[in-house]
Amino acid sequence: MNQTTPLRPWPGKRLLDVTVSLILLVVLVPLLVALVVAVKASSPGPVLFRHQRVGRGGRTFDVLKFRTMECGAEERLASNPRLRALYVSGDFKLSNRCDPRVTGLGRVLRASSLDELPQLFNVLVGDMSLVGPRPVVPGELPLYGEHDAAYLALRPGVTGLWQVSGRNVIRFPQRAEIDADYRRRCSAALDLKILASTPIAVLTRRGVK
Repeated sequence: MNQTTPLRPWPGKRLLDVTVSLILLVVLVPLLVALVVAVKASSPGPVLFRHQRVGRGGRTFDVLKFRTMECGAEERLASNPRLRALYVSGDFKLSNRCDPRVTGLGRVLRASSLDELPQLFNVLVGDMSLVGPRPVVPGELPLYGEHDAAYLALRPGVTGLWQVSGRNVIRFPQRAEIDADYRRRCSAALDLKILASTPIAVLTRRGVK
């Protein structure tokens, strides 16, 4: 892992993160409550799923998501060599169509990106930003190669340039190049453009597998 000095964000980025996240959490309270009830009723297990990711400067943190898999999904992945091989070869991801661990509701939440709404709490505590590279698992970081410094310089984002450019259909090394490009061009104007483009990317399911 190529450690790097965290990049100083553009003035006001953190203020935007906190303000927008608080507003969204207040506005989305009815939806969040409905999703909590739906996840709880869909299958046994906790409502939230916590998973370790690499953050700014190489510090790890637990990313929050609404649970979209059956309980014991991580153990099932580790104990199934074929599934694990597909996971690694797919840039540490499995498509919803071939992942037997995903629940029926989970497929809907993933396709609509509603499972990622709890990451607004990650933004509030400072683990993430509204806009930045999507958070990666530790085993995924080596895929960045010479661009890992670009990833480590920034807080991971709820959305980002990769997210609105094609998401899962864009794989490494192109994904790493996109994140490196974001680091070079990081600005208030670019962040606002990405935030404005995100609902369109979600509604059109761009890059969802």
